[in-house]
Amino acid sequence: MAINFFSRKKLHFSFPKNLKEKNWLNQIADSENFKIKELNYIFCSDEHLYQMNVEYLAHHTYTDIITFDNSEEKAKIEGDIFISIDRVRENALLHDVSEETELSRVISHGLFHLMGYKDKSKSQSVTMRAKEEFAIELFQTV
Repeated sequence: MAINFFSRKKLHFSFPKNLKEKNWLNQIADSENFKIKELNYIFCSDEHLYQMNVEYLAHHTYTDIITFDNSEEKAKIEGDIFISIDRVRENALLHDVSEETELSRVISHGLFHLMGYKDKSKSQSVTMRAKEEFAIELFQTV
C-alpha cells in the first residue's frame, strides 16, 4: 500500500505528509470494501490542470480535479489524482468553508471516483456529495 502526495514545482503549497491523511484515505476505501494499492495525489496550479484537461479529456474548462484510474484488479485501487490548489482555494471562499475542508472534499472525491462513483447526473451528484460529507466527518475523527 502506497499513498503519495506531490506538489508541482513553483506551487506555493505543501501538503502535510503524515499518517493521519493516509489512515483516513484507507478508512474511506475500507468503508467501500476497497484496498489502496498505489494512490498518487499531485497538487498543481489551475493552468497546469487546465492544460491536462484539454490534452487528455478535450475539455476546455478549468476544473478542481482530474482522476486517472490505473487499476488492474477489482477492488484494488491504483490511480493518479491531480488537484488544482487554485480551484480548492477559490471554491473554499465560494462555499464559505475552510481550505482544509474543501481540500478534504476534493481529495475524497477523487478516491470515490476510483471506487466507481460518478457525478455526471443529478442523482449521481447527490450520492457523491453524501460520500464527500461522510469523508469530511470521518477526517475529523481520525
